[in-house]
Amino acid sequence: MAKLIVNQEKVGNKQELISICPFGAIEEKDNMIQINAACKMCKLCVKKGPAGAVEYVEEAVESIDKDQWKGIAVYVDHIDGAIHPVTYELIGKAKELAAKINHPVYAIMMGHHIQKQCEELLHYEVDKVFVYDKEELDRFKMEPYTRAFEDFVEHIKPTAILIGATPVGRQLAPRLAARLKTGLTADCTILDINENTDLVQIRPAFGGNIMAQILTPNHRPQMATVRYKVMDAPERKEEAYGEIINCVIDSKELGSKVTVLDIIAKEKEQFIEAADVLVVAGRGVKKEEDLEMLRELADILGGQLACTRPVMEAGWLEAKCQVGLSGRTVRPKLIITCGVSGSVQFTAGMNNADHIIAINKDENAPIFKTAHYCLVGDLYEILPEIISQIKAGKFISA
Repeated sequence: MAKLIVNQEKVGNKQELISICPFGAIEEKDNMIQINAACKMCKLCVKKGPAGAVEYVEEAVESIDKDQWKGIAVYVDHIDGAIHPVTYELIGKAKELAAKINHPVYAIMMGHHIQKQCEELLHYEVDKVFVYDKEELDRFKMEPYTRAFEDFVEHIKPTAILIGATPVGRQLAPRLAARLKTGLTADCTILDINENTDLVQIRPAFGGNIMAQILTPNHRPQMATVRYKVMDAPERKEEAYGEIINCVIDSKELGSKVTVLDIIAKEKEQFIEAADVLVVAGRGVKKEEDLEMLRELADILGGQLACTRPVMEAGWLEAKCQVGLSGRTVRPKLIITCGVSGSVQFTAGMNNADHIIAINKDENAPIFKTAHYCLVGDLYEILPEIISQIKAGKFISA
């Protein structure tokens, strides 16, 4: 870490120093120059300010004994014992990472009456499943789940923890990271690991314009959340492998300030993540009424209509229909993009689809670098012809 130190006696003209900062991070308070939270560490004040007025100081970083931390842990996300599929995807990635550094793979599951589910995890070659089976953990509550997870880290010391970016995971991961005083990278699209056990966490940044590579070299455990449909799930083995370890924690430590009065089940919805076929509307769709043409194609193919961010922001489709890192990550067997330019933010949310067909009249559109089949032309001419030929039986599925 680094910081800026202001030597007040060398400041001279205060307003002149204040005017140097393009972010408004230098201010005068109580007749003293201070640096506020708007500072971007650009160091212009050091370079252009009066000599010695502002100093850039690198703080000493406390090193950590990485040998004390071993194993890749996966949080088992579930509702009433029904394990979310993202858990299996993370187990697959954990096995891949652990093989590179010769570490074990752990799973941690919290709940009540979950022995059967823990046994199922052993069919995915997890080395150890750590179970917190308590009545207080029957349903997800922030405080007891965080405390149980913290207890696991204190005793087992995994070098990295992978958590699904589900509604539960998005709440649990940041609170646990804050409790452990460690780093957390959200919505990773690529994970790798170095020989020194540093987890390489890669995710789009600055609106998807760059892919940021993030390391947490001086803290353990390292934490990352990953969306559903980003990683590959391993095949289930017939024979069980590994062992189940029942963890003990005092019920007094699992108290919560939240009392659940009632649980009302939601009606089941169709989510685009589960669709085998998606037809995606992009900025090239001129008006809301034109979505009916895309919806017709989706219906014929037994799929669903989805969209990019501009279409969602225009209010034409709901947010749950948006594909991309600010929407949903999908992995269908077939995706047809219509008038989609193909920003990094969008393609990172769908580039693992089995077959990608892109329709765009701009032959230089970035989407064509991702697509398996590229149709250059006006979607208003191409789509009616495709629909017509499908109805006529000229397209036969393999």
